[in-house]
Amino acid sequence: MIGMTSFGDLLGPQPVLLPENIDAEDALLQKQDPVQVAAAHPSASIAWAHLAEAALERGEAAEGQINHDIIAAYAFARTGYHRGLDLLRRNGWKGFGPVPWSHEPNRGFLRSVGALARAARAIGETEEYARCLDLLEDCDPRAAAELGLD
Repeated sequence: MIGMTSFGDLLGPQPVLLPENIDAEDALLQKQDPVQVAAAHPSASIAWAHLAEAALERGEAAEGQINHDIIAAYAFARTGYHRGLDLLRRNGWKGFGPVPWSHEPNRGFLRSVGALARAARAIGETEEYARCLDLLEDCDPRAAAELGLD
């Protein structure tokens, strides 16, 4: 019998469920400084996503002008994205297929992709913005809406 993936594709790859990074996740839940969490856990996409999202909030408050915070957000998000790709590949992802938003440990990667999309849009990098949206759609059709990118 052929099993279904979480998105109903009978022949597609099974969803990737990343392992928890309990130390980094707990530190962030305890409101520790994301800079310190990223330094202590550089492979934790969730720490980079926190840094990117905070920088985006500061940068977007500057009313549409490209500034240091937007560029920092882009760099933080790209770091979280790449660290997430490394972890996804180590866990069987082949560059496509489900990475469910509903699985909390996947959210660091997905949030990094979302932040990268927002930063790319802010600096006018429309091709990167579109690639990020396509990746989110491929990973989980719900992810873009969860991240406010719908």
